[in-house]
Amino acid sequence: MIQEIKIKNFLSFRDQVSLSFEASSDKFAEDCQVVTMDDSAKTRLLRLGIVYGYNASGKSNLLKAFDFLKFFWSYDPSSADMGTRVRSFRLNDISISEPSHFELIFFVENTKYSYLLELNEKEVILEKLSYYKSTQPIMLFERVIRDEQSDISFNSQNGDKVTAIVKDKITVECLKNMSFFVARDKANASLPLIDAAKGWIKTHLMQLISPQTDLTGYAQTMTSQNKSLVSYLLEFLREADFNVTNITTDVIMERLPEEAVKMLTESKSVSVQERERLLAEKTFKRPKTTFEHTVENESGNASYDFALGEESLGTLKTFGIETALYQAVQNKAFLPIDEIENSLHPKLLEKILFEYLRVTSRSQVLMTTHNDGLLDLVGDLIRKDSIWFTEKDKAGATDLYKLTDFRGVNRLSSIREAYRNKRFGATLGNGK
Repeated sequence: MIQEIKIKNFLSFRDQVSLSFEASSDKFAEDCQVVTMDDSAKTRLLRLGIVYGYNASGKSNLLKAFDFLKFFWSYDPSSADMGTRVRSFRLNDISISEPSHFELIFFVENTKYSYLLELNEKEVILEKLSYYKSTQPIMLFERVIRDEQSDISFNSQNGDKVTAIVKDKITVECLKNMSFFVARDKANASLPLIDAAKGWIKTHLMQLISPQTDLTGYAQTMTSQNKSLVSYLLEFLREADFNVTNITTDVIMERLPEEAVKMLTESKSVSVQERERLLAEKTFKRPKTTFEHTVENESGNASYDFALGEESLGTLKTFGIETALYQAVQNKAFLPIDEIENSLHPKLLEKILFEYLRVTSRSQVLMTTHNDGLLDLVGDLIRKDSIWFTEKDKAGATDLYKLTDFRGVNRLSSIREAYRNKRFGATLGNGK
């Protein structure tokens, strides 16, 4: 689970901002919305974060920080000249020449880790991973660049035992514009503490869901593999008053032209096993989903099948979002969702959040929204410490702050009306 992220000089975040999932002392919905870790501090972490802000205020950029880290941890450039792909703040003449900064504090089961990354467009300046046995961090590795080469230090006394051969192998593989974790994968060694963190950040941070994400393709793939997921979706759709009574996803094999086979087999994103299959069979797998609708008509109860493309945008969005949330809960993962309300009725969105929050899980969701109706649910469904705001100043820099930073919130009769009346900023006409 994630405790905190700090971001500086990335996209619209010129100055350092911090988003924390650490819960306040508020006891509301503590049994299912707060997870108490078994570390020395008994850290209490929230399962939900909701970010409000006017258009172009930087809400999406907050989620893109997580997406960049996920990308960078697997970025394997073939040359040191290909850069790091990071994008700094570009609305002044100073920030572009300064490094971007990320710090992520997270838990793998009950072990707390801290990951630090500083880099510019050309190279990594500092990369460091630490873990905690008590209140003080213990360094596992620290990587800097000296003379255009990676210089990596390990803590063999209090961390993983790293031989000189393994250290040299990782150092040689670690180009100046890639993450340590990519180079580590190229060395055959047992590094349990480092690998636990590497495994978590690569598998428990889910891909950002944006309005452009092909959620239906993702959901089709998942439902073709998981009958329990299908059962869950059908129950949710039934309770949400959809008349969908069955979902069937079949995998269809289709022939590929030679040009497509050549393009796919040359792609780095295709596994070696899949390349061999493509060359031998020259086919690709395409999921085909059918929704069964049951209605009452002149014939009584009757069922009719509809193809995916015949369903409404709301049905498809629900199909995709609920699949992603199910996977997050099952895998104890972190899921960022941008503009979650797209194509969803406000009451349906409330239902989606209710179903997610009522399940005890170590999953987390960070979402952006313009649906201020959710603010009326603060204290009934949503905790006050789950609400955040973004606002841009006149220089184009994004600030990030939380609802509980404001005094007197507990005395407000309507948080939604206070937001609409610009009590918290983050609305039209509030540029500082």
